[in-house]
Amino acid sequence: MSTILEMLSYPFLVRAVVVGLLVSLCASLLGVSLVLKRFSMIGDGLSHVGFGALAIASVANIAPLSLAIPVCIAASFLLLRMSENTRIKGDAAIAMLSAGALAIGVMVVSMTTGMNTDVYNYMFGSILSLSKTDAALSVALSGVVLVLFVLFYPRLFAVTFDETFSRATGIPTRAYNAALATLSSVTVVLGMRMMGALLISSLIIFPVLTAMRIGKRYLTVTILSAAVAVAGFLIGMLVSYVYEAPSGASIVCVNIVLFLLFSIAGGIRNAAVKR
Repeated sequence: MSTILEMLSYPFLVRAVVVGLLVSLCASLLGVSLVLKRFSMIGDGLSHVGFGALAIASVANIAPLSLAIPVCIAASFLLLRMSENTRIKGDAAIAMLSAGALAIGVMVVSMTTGMNTDVYNYMFGSILSLSKTDAALSVALSGVVLVLFVLFYPRLFAVTFDETFSRATGIPTRAYNAALATLSSVTVVLGMRMMGALLISSLIIFPVLTAMRIGKRYLTVTILSAAVAVAGFLIGMLVSYVYEAPSGASIVCVNIVLFLLFSIAGGIRNAAVKR
């Protein structure tokens, strides 16, 4: 407890914890639909696109989030259109777009400013470097994502489990897929400061897969995923502070441990049920 109080005595750590909790919640809630729709690697693809946009913003001296967010939203719509093409499946589209965007970002950086601190932070994550402006913008956008998720929850549930039936009943599935992609884009860009382009997809995937070890219903998995994401972030930040380790890597390692623990608990429960 004394260590936690000591952490919260630093304003920059308080900003990091508030923003990190909100982004983790957004990622875990949206991740349930993304994982079930077999589109979980969209986080990885969009993070690479975001890195390319941030690299260009750094060179052009533009506010990073003001460029990265619209670029990632545009990329998410492009991914949706490409995945509808029978010749280019979803995973291939993500791989192609992410590799191309990352290559462009690296080329732009290497030919101009080089690997400076800002670029390094966006690549590997450094939530402790959040400015007050970035923190305020991140909190506001995360709040919007959470509110929209709650409002769209029934339709997202329907589109996630049976898109064909939902379309037949009159639900505008394309619009809700676009909404899911947009919310995911915003979340990925916000999470890049915390986790970095190389680790942001873990915020989307790990809490959901961990929750699925025990939960069997959509609502149960959603609630468990949110709880796991919050616990993983807080414990990860504590580990990062105590051992002076990178925050993003610490959070991922904690999520790995939680996944193993839930897997063991789920295996024990299934064995008990069979008996």
